[in-house]
Amino acid sequence: MKTFWLFICVFLLNSGISAQQFALGADVSWLTEMEKYNRKFFTSDGQQKECMTLLKENIGMNAIRLRVWVNPAGGWNGLQDVLVKAKRANALGMKLMIDFHYSDTWADPGKQTKPVAWTNLDFNQLKKAVYDHTYQVMDSLKYYGIYPEWVQVGNETGNGMLWETGKASVSMSNYTQLNNSGYDAVKAVSPASKVIVHLHNGYDNGLFRWIFDGLKTNGGKYDVIGMSLYPNWYTTPNDWVNANKACLTNMNDMVSRYGKEVMIVECGMSWDKAAECKNFLADLITKTKSVSGGKGTGVFYWEPQCYNWNNYSLGAFEQVNLNGVIGYRPTIALDAFKIASNLDETNQDEITYRWDSISGKLSFPMQIRELKLYDSQGKLLAQKQNMQEFQQPGLNGGVYLIEVTTMDNEKHVLKISL
Repeated sequence: MKTFWLFICVFLLNSGISAQQFALGADVSWLTEMEKYNRKFFTSDGQQKECMTLLKENIGMNAIRLRVWVNPAGGWNGLQDVLVKAKRANALGMKLMIDFHYSDTWADPGKQTKPVAWTNLDFNQLKKAVYDHTYQVMDSLKYYGIYPEWVQVGNETGNGMLWETGKASVSMSNYTQLNNSGYDAVKAVSPASKVIVHLHNGYDNGLFRWIFDGLKTNGGKYDVIGMSLYPNWYTTPNDWVNANKACLTNMNDMVSRYGKEVMIVECGMSWDKAAECKNFLADLITKTKSVSGGKGTGVFYWEPQCYNWNNYSLGAFEQVNLNGVIGYRPTIALDAFKIASNLDETNQDEITYRWDSISGKLSFPMQIRELKLYDSQGKLLAQKQNMQEFQQPGLNGGVYLIEVTTMDNEKHVLKISL
């Protein structure tokens, strides 16, 4: 058993970052609005519970992401609404990510509309408006003892922000200066908060190189590269296997080129593809943890608590009627977060192995297709498919390699010493 536990420790170290450090989170910015309209949330076993508490206690999430709009209609996602949600997350001991859209409404790859109050500002005034707004929100959080772990200065800024002034394809310099205004405001209030530059399509290496080369050339300041990953918009829609592979390649390239941490700050799949989504998430979490240098630091699901809310179909809850109360409970998609947080090990695929007097278990967050055993010279000693128990008696002392192939054809090579 001593050899087995030594092996497990080596495997965890090689995964890049510990389960306690890795961010497992969700953007739940719609939550207060949903609550106003009497939406209820239930655990898988039917217990009604406040949503953030449910995500922490029953799903194993340790972080919350909240978007901020400047002067939104109805107040949702404005400063006061954000404070309500941020205080709730903070009271639960969850880490916080703040996502500045620098707009009165959605800012995304198709639109980066200036707030109405900023429309007629010249460039220097616009930079000051970014600084002042960012500072105000951060200082308001600080007043309540809340210091976000991460702050996004812009949302999905693959072509800059605050168009047309800060459109990167028009002026990378303007975009960089606006970005730096946000960065400086964050650090003025909370120096330890990590500033994220967030782009869409995490599989698009060309896009990421263009923006981050441009920021580098123009003196851009940031700490973390954030990515969105939605398989629905991949080259082949819903081909999550190849989308994840391309995203991992991109993450490793970002680390190599710029030396920054990388995170998946948004992801999701259709709520009615729960089993497929679970595999997508489990694989994405594993890949993000495997990023070179331990610089893959988290995965956030975008609005998992939704079920057809505002026509959004990529949530990870389903509608239920429990004793006459209509509400929403998690689908099995979120089991991937349970497993990653070690909250629930029952959904892991386990192999029990025995070699003479040596025995133990290996656990994986996806189904195992095949296992092969090699000696230290690479000679194949044994091969099994679709099994839960693997036995190979008569091995001598030495180093052996176990190659595990999961159902999505990902390979993991593990080393054990007998």
